[in-house]
Amino acid sequence: MKARYIHDNYHISCFADDTGLEVDALNGAPGVYSARYAGGEGHDSEANMRKLLQELGNNNNRHARFRTVIALILNDEPVTFEGIVEGEIIKERRGGEGFGYDPIFQPIGYTETFAELGADIKNKISHRAHATRKLAAFLLKR
Repeated sequence: MKARYIHDNYHISCFADDTGLEVDALNGAPGVYSARYAGGEGHDSEANMRKLLQELGNNNNRHARFRTVIALILNDEPVTFEGIVEGEIIKERRGGEGFGYDPIFQPIGYTETFAELGADIKNKISHRAHATRKLAAFLLKR
């Protein structure tokens, strides 16, 4: 919707992205509403994490994924690029880096949360990095 709005109103090629955290035990929630999950104005990461942890409670199914989709409209043709990182929601916050749900999301294959891994590692393995690499590869072929 964001890319389509810019394209339709300004008649230029553009791209936009959106990211969501999908938690299996919550039927994919918060999904596209991740930034506004706890309601209210703006993006309250602490409130969002509190709500997510409360809703999960003691549920043993803590599997989750971050999904980013980049929509590119190039010469009136829409193309999308998806990046996914699988992981789990841990029970307590760990780490001081990053933003959003990073302190409670531990990617598969790591013993640290995104907030503990630091920007260098996170930026190499993240959902946004995967989607961006796909976008870049597509643009380099053109």
